[in-house]
Amino acid sequence: MVISVERELVYPDSDGQPMADNTEQFQWIVLIKENLECLFADDPNVFIAGDLLWYPVQGQPTIRVAPDVLVAFGRPKGRRGSYQQWREDNIAPQVVFEILSPGNTQQEMIRKLKFYEHHGVEEYYIYDPDRNDFTGLQRQGNELQVIDDIKDWTSPRLGIRMVLTPETLKLYYPALPDGSLQDGRPFLTTIELARHAEQEWLRAEQQQELAQQERLRAEQQQALAQQERLRAEQQQELAQQERLRADRLAAKLQALGIDPDELS
Repeated sequence: MVISVERELVYPDSDGQPMADNTEQFQWIVLIKENLECLFADDPNVFIAGDLLWYPVQGQPTIRVAPDVLVAFGRPKGRRGSYQQWREDNIAPQVVFEILSPGNTQQEMIRKLKFYEHHGVEEYYIYDPDRNDFTGLQRQGNELQVIDDIKDWTSPRLGIRMVLTPETLKLYYPALPDGSLQDGRPFLTTIELARHAEQEWLRAEQQQELAQQERLRAEQQQALAQQERLRAEQQQELAQQERLRADRLAAKLQALGIDPDELS
């Protein structure tokens, strides 16, 4: 009986609300989501999504929320219509981001805070680009506690650094000790990422061209060295022939009773 009821339940993929209320909010959501995708691109067990409905309780489709960005460690990448937690080994997203817009109400944000707190979020970050206000909360036991010193903060889970300047919020990739491409560089917009990729492509092309020139130079030097060896061998052969000719002449003179040394 319970099974038949569960089969009739629908967990909609959309709540009918827009992803963003304005272009700036949308840009921030894309900036965070896409750079986190880049950061964890090589880890198949980190799932990242933007504006995806999260259903934490099976059989309760009305209990849901759509974080602007969510990160779930221990879950495989892939397409989803929604994040149904009971289908995800009951793993709740550990990190969520919310980008505020004028349409967000205090009541709505309180409701989201209680939701995230109750359902296991470990880190919750809220940024208001209009006011340049950044708030972070971290789980302490059963509660999400406000992070007091948030102006220069490194996420324990993500490893990214978040710096609130007087003008804006800046986010940076982890400062990796191996000096790789992600070593402390800032989060980039889609256009900046494209330009960066183009620069990397041009740099690779230049390096390939330089490598080709080096190969040609090495081949030329090898050819010159081969010519020098051949020339040296020819000179050695001519010298040998001269010695043989001199030896034959000396032998003939000696046969005639003439001392070659006296002639010289």
